[in-house]
Amino acid sequence: MSEIRDAAMTSKAWPFEEARRILKRYEKAPPEKGYVLFSTGYGPSGLPHIGTFGEVLRTTMVRRAFEQLSDIPTKLICFSDDLDGMRKVPSNVPQQDMLAAHMHKPLTDVPDPFGTHESFGHHNNAMLRRFLDTFGFDYEFYSARAFYRSGQFDEVLRRAVERYDDVMKVMLKSLREERQQTYSIFLPIHPETGRVLYVPMKHVDATEHTVTFDDEDGREWTLPVTGGNVKLQWKPDFGARWAALGVDFEMYGKEHATNTAIYDRICEILGGRKPEHFSYELFLDENGKKISKSSGNGISIDEWLSYASTESLSYFMYQKPKTAKRMHFDVIPKAVDEYHQQLRAYQTQDIVQRLNNPVWHIHSGDVPTSNLLVPFSMLLNLASVSAAEEKAQLWGFIQRYAPETSAETHPDMDAAAGFAVRYYNDFVKPKKVYRLPSDLEREALTDLRDQLKAYNGPVEDEALQSIVYACGRERFEPLRAWFTALYEVLLGASQGPRFGGFIALYGVQETVALIDKALGGELVGNG
Repeated sequence: MSEIRDAAMTSKAWPFEEARRILKRYEKAPPEKGYVLFSTGYGPSGLPHIGTFGEVLRTTMVRRAFEQLSDIPTKLICFSDDLDGMRKVPSNVPQQDMLAAHMHKPLTDVPDPFGTHESFGHHNNAMLRRFLDTFGFDYEFYSARAFYRSGQFDEVLRRAVERYDDVMKVMLKSLREERQQTYSIFLPIHPETGRVLYVPMKHVDATEHTVTFDDEDGREWTLPVTGGNVKLQWKPDFGARWAALGVDFEMYGKEHATNTAIYDRICEILGGRKPEHFSYELFLDENGKKISKSSGNGISIDEWLSYASTESLSYFMYQKPKTAKRMHFDVIPKAVDEYHQQLRAYQTQDIVQRLNNPVWHIHSGDVPTSNLLVPFSMLLNLASVSAAEEKAQLWGFIQRYAPETSAETHPDMDAAAGFAVRYYNDFVKPKKVYRLPSDLEREALTDLRDQLKAYNGPVEDEALQSIVYACGRERFEPLRAWFTALYEVLLGASQGPRFGGFIALYGVQETVALIDKALGGELVGNG
């Protein structure tokens, strides 16, 4: 443990860098509440998207890193802002007209369009928890509805009334002049309509802890700020939540970064200590647009898991959190193969290298060995040339290549074969475009075919790769043009595997037959 702790104190892995900042908060004394609190926030205005998962995963990675540095207990909460008013109807859910009739009501008071839960907010909360539970996260779920209505938030709400002018001063600096005229940190929930109201306050009573306002019809109301009668605007709510719970660390997307100073100052005004923060870049879809809950663009968690393992998704999330990343189906094969490359590297690394390896953070230090003998990208190419509809077709090639393997002894391999067939049929097959070889390419392919036909050496990646190189080295400058030709002519793709390894897996004589088909023009038109 001391060896890991020593290495963790200097590790350049970003979770350890964040963990050391949190540790510094308590270098003089441990937290009075008895634990370090990690928090994530979620707006249940639509179905949870993959970015929400990423936020909890990354926060968990920082938490586990902190636990290597300190013996102070930790806790992770996932806080759902489900008292927020529904400001627009998500485009990717049923019963649009029904939902439109409940605009501006708290999400936990809007009927569930799916008909399975008490409300739309409850449905989306359940979706979030199912996603998080799938990955085995250790967290406590907090509902804003319960938080406000149970009285847990009352002390901070009363303080917000007493220090209303100070909090308003912070907020007004950040608003345009016309918005300043009507802004209030409090959003009353109408006693009759149940709608969240965006109206100015006529009076804020610091003694009675009430607010007075006129509703949209000009009727005057006075409500206590406690007990769920009002909620805070989202920026004050951030700082108030930090103060109420004693949050030590929270990460959020870069759209919040410009508001960090506001959140921090409000937290301090309301008697809290501002937490450590981490601002991450956004996930984009294949067109470079931000992934959105309401539009449902990008990849969902369930969609990713239809084509690859949970660990490959975790690997993708770990990488460069401060860099915007396009998250679409094309990134999956690369994530799978890189994850397994890191698993294999881990076995020979020293403690410093291991703590910098993404798989340490994915598995909280309990890192398995990889039994993926064939890269996922290679399985895709194998599925392509064999037009595989079932993973059993791939196992025929795999077991000839590695006779000691089976679905029982290599479950990762079996799962990857199934994922590869599904991915190939859904994404690769529709885009396959074969072409005829040029005269120079035809000459090189004929040479390769003839050498393979006469080959009687070991069916090994390196030996076969040497033959492939020899056929292209004298003919192509740069040499990668030769490999591009192999992929486009034989596989109907713009890129592909290390070709010697592909031949070893697919079979020498099978590759000869494939080249003959390409030379005879039989593959063109089969894309």
